[in-house]
Amino acid sequence: MATTTERTAGMAEIEGDGPALRYAKDGAIAWVTADNPSRMNALTGAMWGALPAAIGRAVADDEVRVVVLRGAGDKAFSAGADISEFESGRTGDAAKVYDALNDAAFNALTDCQKPTIAMIQGFCLGGGLGLALCCDIRIADESSQFAIPAAKLGIGYNARWVRPILAAVPADRAKQLLFTGRRFRSADAETMGLVTQLVPKAEIEVTVRALAQEIAENAPLSVAAAKRVIDEISRRPEHPDMSKLDAAVEACFASEDYAEGRRAFLEKRKPEFKGK
Repeated sequence: MATTTERTAGMAEIEGDGPALRYAKDGAIAWVTADNPSRMNALTGAMWGALPAAIGRAVADDEVRVVVLRGAGDKAFSAGADISEFESGRTGDAAKVYDALNDAAFNALTDCQKPTIAMIQGFCLGGGLGLALCCDIRIADESSQFAIPAAKLGIGYNARWVRPILAAVPADRAKQLLFTGRRFRSADAETMGLVTQLVPKAEIEVTVRALAQEIAENAPLSVAAAKRVIDEISRRPEHPDMSKLDAAVEACFASEDYAEGRRAFLEKRKPEFKGK
């Protein structure tokens, strides 16, 4: 649990105490942390509600090139929604309000214009797995476990939240995940497609930082164009908006970064991209 003012080397201050979504910036990387370790980083309604603002903050900051989503500590990425709030927050009309919070959080990650990485340690369950699946890349440690136990709680899993599952795994795997509510260990999750890369527990933060830095050092407009193209074609394979995608690619060729990339290649030096 974070203290009232917690400072991590190279990061901005993280304010607040108690269960919360924390935001910190470390150079070109924004870290968004679900901080509720006593409940396996389960997300309260307030935490769900804070996620769109955190993503918006990262997108608005020109210094941020990559967003990493993680859980506090190393026991859980997130156990999903805080079940202690279900009795009051997920019955009757209140359930619709809660679902709207969830939907806004998922959409904020899915629509984020900058690359997103889920750094998964330990338990990644329910809505926590849903959030991870909304990220572009998922790096998990070998101790991680995955499940969506909606069927074990009598919950109807919102159709909007099935789309990120189907973007990661085939339909039969999605059915296995939702029909059984079973927990899958890391190796099975990787085989299914839930995880992009598995790494030893002791190496996960180093691996994620290195990956984020590698992405951050590339031309932001090029990365954004690739993300937009892949997402648009994946979501609308039959009718992608090619004019929008062509415009994103053309913007790269018209950019200062493209000129910088050419000069750096000719001068045999590392380019310094500015996202312009």
